[in-house]
Amino acid sequence: MIIEILKTILIGIVEGITEWLPVSSTGHMILLEEFVKLNMTEEFMEMFNVVIQLGAIFAVIVLFFPKLWPFTTREKGWIKKDTWMMWFKVIVAVLPAAVLGILFDDILDEMFYNYQTVAVMLIVYGVLFILVENWNKGRRPRIRKIEDLSFKTAFLIGMFQVLSLIPGTSRSGATILGALILGCSRYIGAEFSFFLAIPVMFGASLLKMLKFGFALTGAEIVILLVGMVSAFVVSMISIKFLMGYVKKHDFKFFGYYRIVLGIIVLAYFLIFG
Repeated sequence: MIIEILKTILIGIVEGITEWLPVSSTGHMILLEEFVKLNMTEEFMEMFNVVIQLGAIFAVIVLFFPKLWPFTTREKGWIKKDTWMMWFKVIVAVLPAAVLGILFDDILDEMFYNYQTVAVMLIVYGVLFILVENWNKGRRPRIRKIEDLSFKTAFLIGMFQVLSLIPGTSRSGATILGALILGCSRYIGAEFSFFLAIPVMFGASLLKMLKFGFALTGAEIVILLVGMVSAFVVSMISIKFLMGYVKKHDFKFFGYYRIVLGIIVLAYFLIFG
């Protein structure tokens, strides 16, 4: 059991890093699964790989709680109007991926959850990040605060999030890329991407739990909790890193990284697959 817990901690570390950086957690998980396999059922692993993201989500809630909590003191009127407006924008942005995800989740997994798709998406979006950053060079972003984000722009960012239903795209990668194209600053693109993740991941986790059922064994509960805790701790670090990084740097490094990783995934499975 100790070995399984150590494997779970490693999986949580990879999840905590790759969930927030625009590099595709799926691409990393596919590679990791080749070397680190938990002694659990296939059904449990399908659920585990989604529900472990709840640990990462709690990191967002902890770090951004003052911006996410919509209530204030009685002296200030209890209601934080800007925060409520931000949540309404999040709901608008989440709807496209939520609807299509519920309708086509199993079909998309069956059609596209393979190393070829993941590798191609890693490379394609890596190139797009480089092209968009080159296009944006010297441009002043028109949206530098969440309050400046219109409902129309929020919805369009949500349409970009739909692209992440194809494995290898990266949910944060698709939304950040869309935000950059639509005139958001890098910081706001990353921040809004984090906020979108909260309802998306809670919803996805609930669906997987309902599909799997709640009759978990003691070992499965331990593995799930260890994975979530390790993902939470590492997510705290990676989110802080990314928000500091984008204040001074562009996303081209992640574009190059995605291209290299995509080539590695293709080469590995062509040679050893």
